[in-house]
Order: sequence, then C-alpha cells, then structure tokens
Amino acid sequence: MHPLRPLGLLVALVCTVGLLAPVPAPAVGSVLDPTPGAPGIGDSYFPLDGNGGIDVLHYDVRVAYDLASGRLQGSTRVTLRATRDLSGFNLDLLLPVQSVQVDDVPAAFRKPDQHELQITPAAPLRQGETVAVTVAYDGLPAPITYAGEQNWLADDHEVVAMNQPHMAPWWFPANDHPRDRARFDVHVTVPTDLDVVGNGTLVGRTVDGALATTHWRSEEPMATYLAFFAAGRFRTASGVRKGLPWYVAVSERLPPAQQYRAMQLMRRTPAITSWLERRLGRYPFSSTGGLTTSMPVGFALENQTRPTYPVMDHNATRTVVHEIAHQWFGDSVTVRGWRDIWLNEGPATYFEVLWTARHGGPSGREWLAQAYRDLAPNEYFWRIRVDDPGPGHLFDVPVYQRGAMALQALRSRIGRRDFDRLLRTWVRSHRGRTGTTRQFVALAERVSGEDLGRFFQAWLRAPRPPAPTAANGL
Repeated sequence: MHPLRPLGLLVALVCTVGLLAPVPAPAVGSVLDPTPGAPGIGDSYFPLDGNGGIDVLHYDVRVAYDLASGRLQGSTRVTLRATRDLSGFNLDLLLPVQSVQVDDVPAAFRKPDQHELQITPAAPLRQGETVAVTVAYDGLPAPITYAGEQNWLADDHEVVAMNQPHMAPWWFPANDHPRDRARFDVHVTVPTDLDVVGNGTLVGRTVDGALATTHWRSEEPMATYLAFFAAGRFRTASGVRKGLPWYVAVSERLPPAQQYRAMQLMRRTPAITSWLERRLGRYPFSSTGGLTTSMPVGFALENQTRPTYPVMDHNATRTVVHEIAHQWFGDSVTVRGWRDIWLNEGPATYFEVLWTARHGGPSGREWLAQAYRDLAPNEYFWRIRVDDPGPGHLFDVPVYQRGAMALQALRSRIGRRDFDRLLRTWVRSHRGRTGTTRQFVALAERVSGEDLGRFFQAWLRAPRPPAPTAANGL
C-alpha cells in the first residue's frame, strides 16, 4: 500500500464464538477424532482473521453487482483441504448467507456474529480430505464495518474492491489471512455497457441479454486481501514486454487530460517491472499491469499482478515503483502475521528511493542522511516499533519511512554486494511463502557473516534515533 493521505485503523475486538456441532460416532476401527476448527488463524492483531483447520486451494468467485442499488449477489465455491479431523469449520464473510453445500450436499450453517460463517458438514472431514464448499449470499456491502474499516468503494458508475488489511469478506467467503493463499477464478456479472478488470489473466467475456460476465484467472496463489475487481467504463491497453503480458486500465470518468496522463503512467508499468527484475530477479507472476480508478481513494494498493491507483499528480512514478516492488515484497513473499508489515512497506519504499537516485535524485546515502537529520527530533516517529507497530498503526509513516531507512542503513553497514544478495535471496527463497522479521534478520546475518542484533534493535525497536555510527550504517 502507498498512502496518499494519512491512514488510521480503529480496531474493534470481536469476541470469538466457538463452533458447536454434533460429532458423529466414528466407524469401527476409525481413528477419526473430529473437533471444530478455530474461528481465527492465530494472528495477534486480528484474532478472527482466517480460520483454523483448513487450507484453501482454490476460489471460484461468482458475483453479480448492481451499481444502482449497491446489491451484491454471490455464489462462491471454495475448494479446501482439512488440516486435521474436523466436525465443522469457519469462513470469513460479512454478507448474509442463503445456503451452504459441502461437496454438493446441504450443510448446516450459522453466523454467530457478522464476520464468522460457521459450517457443519453432513459428515466430519478427515485430515487431508479435500472438499468443495459452495456458499450462496446476497447483501449490501457498502454499509458494513469490520475492525473499524468500512471498505466498500462504489457509486452509481464505478466500483473497485480494494483495501488492506481486509477486503475479501465484503464480497466473497474466505480464509482471510495472508498465511493461506490460493488460486482464483473470478466471474463478475454487470450490465453489458460496463467493463470489469481483475487480477491475473482475462479469460473471456460472455454476454447474456443486458448482462455480461467477465472471467479473470489468477494462476499463482494469492492472499485474499489482494484479490480485487473493478467495474465501470475503462479505457484499456495491453501487450507483451520481454515475454511478460501486461494489461492496464484507466477510468473513462476522468477528464480527458487526466485520462491521458493516467494512461501514460500505467503504460510505464512494464518498463518499471523490468527495472525491478534486474535488481530482484525474475518477476514472480505471469502478468503485470495496473488500474487507475476515478473513485476517491486516498491510497494505492498492490493487488497481485494489477495494482490499483487513485488519480495522482505528485510522485506518481514513484508510487508505481512502490506497488510493483510489492509484487515481490508482500505479494510473492507475504507476511506470516500483520505485525511484520514493515517487510512489505520498507522495501517498497526503499525502491522508491533507489528509483529516484537512478533518475537524477539524491543517492541512497544522501537520502538517508537528510531523512535522519529531519526526523531525529520527531519523538513520535521513533516511538513506533516498526516490527510490531500495533493494529492501529500498520500504515503509519514510520513503518514505511523508518523501514526504508533501516534498509539503506543496512546497505551501508554490510556493503552493496551483500545487501543486493540478501534481497535477491530473500525473495527467491521465500517465493510463494511467508516471511518474518526473525527470518529476515537471520538471513542478513548469514549473508553478511555479521552479528546484526544491535543494528536491527536500533533501527526497528529502539524508541529513539539510532546513534550516528558506522555500526548503524550512518
């Protein structure tokens, strides 16, 4: 995410409700010992995010959205594997549910609160068993608030489902945590005069009377908050650069001059992707691109393969660099817990600095020295613990800026060669997996052969500016 105005999160702590489901007696000789899956995956910031006992393999999301009424109707098929014997399990969904089936057999369900959908299949699931769960739902996403977030962004002409750390439960049932990624097929039905943009590859568009259904497919597994769709009238462009397909779109609701500037910016995406590949190694996905919406959103977001942007004037190219860098840091290598968000935002901000340095701006060392001088007196900036900022401070400036400063300082401390090797090794070895601060520090020490405990303590945790020493990269 690249905020264009200050963002804050008001986190509502919701009491979890245990899933009560009858447990059939196991067959003679069976070792089946089913228990309910937990209503949360174990994130310390958002206890109800994700769910225990399941691993989602694929989402087939089918939604119809009416821009005039704001109503969304959906039928999503979630293919999941039980990670232990289960009498029941949860999914995260904020909309009212009409029915649930497990392998096409009706299943009991209830919503003990707004967020949790508790499902009791007709028969318990064995560990390792794969089933298809189909959920039918219908409702108005716009008024819904969860964890202090009211995320649905739409008017009579355009809708874009983009936000962080939560977005999925507003439009499809999910195991909603970065720890559980899955492949996606997304089908969106809207009137025929509207376009639909999503993640991955455009598979096709089918017209049925006054309505059209557009199908987007994400071949590589994706975290649920990165899945998006936008519907409206869009100007689009596409092509292939160095074997990598790209697809970009700009809202036609923008004035012509803004449309032109936005399209020129979006068309820079393939070149920026190539620039980052030269520094980080192979791009981790099968397509790239971007979308500029007319909706009044105050940030850009790194939706996998196709980041979404507001209308931008200042530092626009840097913002695209930031979001494309997230394809490696945040999308390919995801956080294991939201407390480690700096591992996404610090590197993305650092590559903004590097891009600027390569295009006539101050060098990384000069940028760090100036930022240190400017921010040293700012007590709040140093009070935020970057590797554990708290759920209400995930997107505060220190997470981005201090995270990037720590990386530039690390480059000065261990040298460019080891630093470059560290980043390339990190994104290669954790490709398609999660990462933690502890793992990043351990890799930095292994690559450099240095004890960096005090360095990271000073830059990530200490409530004061690091001492201006060579050991601290200053």
